[in-house]
Amino acid sequence: MNSQAILYSKGNNDECMTPDYGVKPIIKYLAKDKIIWCPFDKEDSEFVKILTSEGFKVVYSHIDNGQDFYTYEPEKWDVIVSNPPFTNKRKIFERALSFNKPFAILMSNTWLNDSAPKQLFANKQLQLLMFEERMKFINNGVIQNKITFSSSYYCYNLLPRDIIMEKLHKD
Repeated sequence: MNSQAILYSKGNNDECMTPDYGVKPIIKYLAKDKIIWCPFDKEDSEFVKILTSEGFKVVYSHIDNGQDFYTYEPEKWDVIVSNPPFTNKRKIFERALSFNKPFAILMSNTWLNDSAPKQLFANKQLQLLMFEERMKFINNGVIQNKITFSSSYYCYNLLPRDIIMEKLHKD
């Protein structure tokens, strides 16, 4: 198997969707005059639906629509906000950091145990929007009740402080 096939292989749970209550905590940290790019999302994504309903200008893209995050970039955007596949984390963050624009990327907290975030953010300021409890993602329309990890928004040039703790309001 060639390295490209391994690098871009999908994990078993790469299409886990963020519930609406997982999108809402980031909203207050986003400027209304900025264009939000959701690069791992389709029209029915909670990110696209909620951010649009809150008055943000949103552009979205998804590999299923021929818009591969590693090669595609919209013409105009200011901030990335999304939940990417949890495989290939390093490559996702390398690409996000290469734009030198703010982002909020939802990722498992277990990634902090890896050497990649330490290397990638050695000269850049990592910010975390953390939650007091675990988020339950949606896989194939089913809420996953046995989540074995907690998640945070890994941010760059976005939050007013490096670490912020928020409650998840599951209405």
